[in-house]
This record gives sequence, C-alpha cells and structure tokens, in this order.
Amino acid sequence: MTGIRTRPETLGMGMLLAAVGGYLDAYTFVLDRVFANAQTGNVVLLAVDLSDRQWHAATTRLVPIVAFLLGVIVVEALGLTGVRQRMRHPARIALATEVVLLAILATLPDSTPDWIITTTVSFVAAVQFATFRTLVDTPYTTLLTSGNLRALVESAHRWLVTRDSGSARHTQRFAAVLFAFAAGALVGAVITRHADVAAAAVPAGLLAVLMVWLMLQTRAIERRAAATGDADRSTAEPRDRTS
Repeated sequence: MTGIRTRPETLGMGMLLAAVGGYLDAYTFVLDRVFANAQTGNVVLLAVDLSDRQWHAATTRLVPIVAFLLGVIVVEALGLTGVRQRMRHPARIALATEVVLLAILATLPDSTPDWIITTTVSFVAAVQFATFRTLVDTPYTTLLTSGNLRALVESAHRWLVTRDSGSARHTQRFAAVLFAFAAGALVGAVITRHADVAAAAVPAGLLAVLMVWLMLQTRAIERRAAATGDADRSTAEPRDRTS
C-alpha cells in the first residue's frame, strides 16, 4: 500500500526526523536499558524468555512489539481510500498523534513503570517509521541506521568508481541523516539523564516544528499551483482588453 505521505522529505526534514529517532532510542535506553525504535532485540529476547519459560518476562517483551504493530496498522488505516477521501492530510494526523503521545509522556512522573514508557515510544516510532519513507528521491528510514549505512556505502562506492554526480548527492544526504541520528542520540542521552521522563518533551517539540513546516510547505505548493493555473488560463483565454 502507498504510504500516507505523498511527497518525499527534504534533506532538512529527513535530518530532523532522524534526530528525533536517535533521541528516542537514547531516551528509552537511558531510562530502561532498552531500544524501543527497532523491535529486533525485543523479538530475540522474547524467544529467549520463551525458551527459558520466563512467561512474565516474555510478556514484557511482547507488549512493545504489539504497540509497534498497532502503530503501523494505524498508518495503514489512514492510507485506506475511504479514509483518505475524508481526511485531506493524514500525515498531519500521524504527526499530531506522535506529538500528543510524547507530550503526555513528558508530563508523567519519574516513577512511571518502564513498560508504559517503552510501549508509548514503540507506538510513536512505528507511526514515524511507516509515515516517512523517502528522502528526496531515495528510500530511507528515520529510526534505524543499518539500512542508511548500507545506502551510504553503496552510493559512496558508485561515486568513487563512476564519479556520478547523483551518487555524490545521495552520499551527502545519507551522511547528513546519519549524523543527525547520532547527534539526536547524543542530545537525548544528555537531556534524559537530567530530565528523566520529562525529556520526552524535546522530541514532541521537534515533531511539532516539523508539522508546522509541512503545513507551510503545503500552502506554498498550493499557492504556486494556483498561480500556475491562473497563468495557464490567462494564456489560453486572454482577457478582452477592448472594454
């Protein structure tokens, strides 16, 4: 199914989203010693706990996995034809959901159970993962580094071998996104150590900025389209200047 975001992210947007992804990973690791963005670790630990018959531990691993799946399902539901016809900007709804959940999380006390934090971040991460998929003209992810590292090495190799300008641009973009992810993780670790659970306010604020950015971008595109349409009509049907 086509994602709910129909336009690709600019480099600036991709870097902002990657910074949020790195921040959230550092946030949950500092608080709970878990990574809530990617579910690979949770799936492996779930299997290990099941093999040891540690049923309670297995349940704690399963909860964030289910939350991640629900996040993807929500985005897929927003992309259904009937839903899209009733909602003009489903990507904004997805972003608003992320902002609200992280803002609520930031208001919770430091004694909040770990599973609530991990589950909330897993859901938010899934929504972001499923919504934002294309950096300018290339698939990417804002939550994981493995795929972006592979794309960086591949494009850098093509650039060095063929001197292709397109590969050079891809190399620079992926390098910038990876840097933003690492910077977000660094900032997230520092702030979370000082602010604890309330540190979730930072990614909530960054995503709110992104939502405003998207709205301004959409309005600019609509204005250009309207201006182009008016110009086309005036060219096709010139006004009667005799009156």
